[in-house]
Amino acid sequence: MILWHSEENFYTKWNEMNLFEQMANIGSEISRSIKWKEKGNIEISNRAFERALELFIFTISCKKNKFRLKEICRAKECFIDYFIGDNQYGFTKESWMNYFDHFAIAARNVVKK
Repeated sequence: MILWHSEENFYTKWNEMNLFEQMANIGSEISRSIKWKEKGNIEISNRAFERALELFIFTISCKKNKFRLKEICRAKECFIDYFIGDNQYGFTKESWMNYFDHFAIAARNVVKK
């Protein structure tokens, strides 16, 4: 997988984000990948898919998230299955948006405080 971030300190900045912010950012890439796939632009869709996977990897490797690894890894597994697998877990576009919207709302609420 090719890292899409040119900044050397991206990983440090990523680790400074709380889990809500990290997951909200992953959700944004997942939303893009689904949207572009629906529009038939597979190239852009695949790039967003790869960015989402990269962000999952950064989130999984972030030590402060060690108590949430099961959920993060399961979300990654389910997204891969949804996007390029057989969708054995039965996810829909709406279920993905609903799942990640909660993180976006929580991230926004944490930042406001």
